[in-house]
Amino acid sequence: MQQIVDQVSINGIEYVRKDSIKQEEPILKDYFIVRTYSAGVFAGNIEKRNGMEVEMSNARRLWYWDGAASLSQLAVDGVSNPASCKFPCAVKSITLTQAIEIIPCTEKARKSIEGVAIWQR
Repeated sequence: MQQIVDQVSINGIEYVRKDSIKQEEPILKDYFIVRTYSAGVFAGNIEKRNGMEVEMSNARRLWYWDGAASLSQLAVDGVSNPASCKFPCAVKSITLTQAIEIIPCTEKARKSIEGVAIWQR
């Protein structure tokens, strides 16, 4: 019987088998969560950025979310309670002038955010 070794030390350096490393959800290059100084939080595609000014398309304002402890978790996992979230409809384009945080999303998070029903009062 052959023993499979996941880690080996050579000259004091630890090496780990590539196929033993847990693969994380890939990050999208075109879907982001953007937090602004005073306009709130948005999810969508970034078309252009110049300093703190960000132009987005297909952007939803994330007014209230449930099932994610932070924006970082929201960008990785999405929401676990979509029925409790308040995400209005997406707008074709928006210019945000005071972006203070830009977080790339995973495909799982994008699907979760886009899957939240449009909130209306």
